[in-house]
Amino acid sequence: MKKLPIGIQTFSKIREEGYIYIDKTEEAFELVNNFTYVFLSRPRRFGKSLFLDTLKELFEGNKKLFEGLYIYDKWNWDEKYPVIKISWAGDLTTLERVEDRAIDIFKTNQRLLGIECENNKNPSSCFNELIQKAYEKYNQKVVILIDEYDKPILDVIENVEQAKINRGFLRNLYSIIKDNDAYIRFAFLTGVSKFSKASIFSGLNMLTDISLNPKYGNICGYTQRDIETSFKDYFVDVDMEKVKRWYNGYNFLKDNVYNPFDILQFISNGLVFDNYWFETGTPSFLIKLLKERRYFLPNFSNIVVDKKLLSSFDVENIDLEVILFQSGYLTIEKVIQTPRSIGYKLKIPNLEVQISLNDYILRYLFNYRESNDIQNQSYDAFYNGDLDVIRDNLTTLFSSIPYTNYTKNELKLYEGFYASVVYSYLASLGFDLIGEDVTNKGRIDLTVFVSDKVYIIEFKVDGVKGEALFQIKHKNYAQKYLDRGKDIYLVGIEFSSSERNIVNFEWEKLER
Repeated sequence: MKKLPIGIQTFSKIREEGYIYIDKTEEAFELVNNFTYVFLSRPRRFGKSLFLDTLKELFEGNKKLFEGLYIYDKWNWDEKYPVIKISWAGDLTTLERVEDRAIDIFKTNQRLLGIECENNKNPSSCFNELIQKAYEKYNQKVVILIDEYDKPILDVIENVEQAKINRGFLRNLYSIIKDNDAYIRFAFLTGVSKFSKASIFSGLNMLTDISLNPKYGNICGYTQRDIETSFKDYFVDVDMEKVKRWYNGYNFLKDNVYNPFDILQFISNGLVFDNYWFETGTPSFLIKLLKERRYFLPNFSNIVVDKKLLSSFDVENIDLEVILFQSGYLTIEKVIQTPRSIGYKLKIPNLEVQISLNDYILRYLFNYRESNDIQNQSYDAFYNGDLDVIRDNLTTLFSSIPYTNYTKNELKLYEGFYASVVYSYLASLGFDLIGEDVTNKGRIDLTVFVSDKVYIIEFKVDGVKGEALFQIKHKNYAQKYLDRGKDIYLVGIEFSSSERNIVNFEWEKLER
């Protein structure tokens, strides 16, 4: 079996040392022949750096590395181009450190290209000089490859003023590319976020954003076909449907794809299902936003945004859905085409993200930590229709949430807070959920699908005893699911804002 390219982002190493490589050179060929300035946004650890390094080797004309790949007999290997590669890393928390890193980057490029800049103290001047001198020395236009172009901003995103300072530096630096259009063959920028053209891209308005171009939807990530061919020897006797539920589901308007990091870690860790991608990045900033904006968490199952929203990100006015999408906690479920515009329905991509994100929310937004035994008990109770256990465990859940989580906001007065807690708890168990589930008679607060059962749940706060279950029955919410052949449970949960807990829990199993 070929070796797994775990942690390897260097194309030459993968090709020379016999690691598995998923051929992305068809996409590379299309890009470089159709565009000059390209931007690609993808979540972290999705293969952006490897693709960028593939472009580097391609433009440098390292023919032998591409034997057997799509592009091998289509590329003009006689033409070689000088490549300037920028990859942000290290401590980027102050402008001085960002400038120092930029100078180090340009010194490395000078050494590799055999060029000396006269001004090594000013990054923008050095970048400008580097492009022009490379063009003069090699008598060939220059290729510019920028990896994680947005890292100096995202590393300080919680500090808005510093983020704006770093953004200003990057705007000026990247504008050098436009100023040197006559000397440039191709430029490719990757990152997690797509900042609005009014901010960081004001000097790069000629960039073509391929992030949501269906033709390039598979440019990063592994498809199901990749798993079943290139990785087939590693998946003998593996439940592939379970692998799909756990790790597949990212969609950028072409095929559903896997995050490569997940698949490689899953295999190397003995095919154990775990949260490999999620644990590599802590979404603390997202949790802060969720708390500040009192976000109604059941909305995670029913988010619709317009095209403009997904393609813009602003430090001063961060949209939660945008950052959740761009960072990989949400993905595209389907396109919604109207006569006037295009919109996207978003979803949590897979079970790994659903379980891990909601477990993280419970821990750090609601300060709730539960033992695996209790989680397993709750999981089994839903499978078995044991509503008494569910009632007891939910009551324990609300009892454990610190008093300050209520006193510091007004959500204690509304159903939204309680619905958000229950939603996150059930989502952390891995169940399929619909929040604000639309019927012809109104909206079900929460619908839960577990094996051969459907749970229809209504929440009420400080109301009349029994009104939650009454509403489910009165509005005949169950009608929507009668034709599924599943057991249907009607569950009314009523809370008291003064007691900060469940005061009435009623349920009925619908007779079929």
